[in-house]
Amino acid sequence: MSFTLQPVRVATGADEEGRLVFDEEQRLVAVLTHLAEANEVAPDHWYLEAGFGPVGEISRPTFADLEAAQDWLDERLASGR
Repeated sequence: MSFTLQPVRVATGADEEGRLVFDEEQRLVAVLTHLAEANEVAPDHWYLEAGFGPVGEISRPTFADLEAAQDWLDERLASGR
């Protein structure tokens, strides 16, 4: 599955760089936030801030990069169909 990632600022208080993630049908499936290098838990990773549909029914993982996040989203959405 291919995704469209739209840059967005997320009002989290610290880490504001984000992406809205749309599926091939242009449905919003996730909101990702980029964690700062100073983040103590997962520096410079991407965090699943919010998920919708099958993506929203699980815990909130972090990803080393946007490619890893998209791979994970693809797996979750495929299993939820």
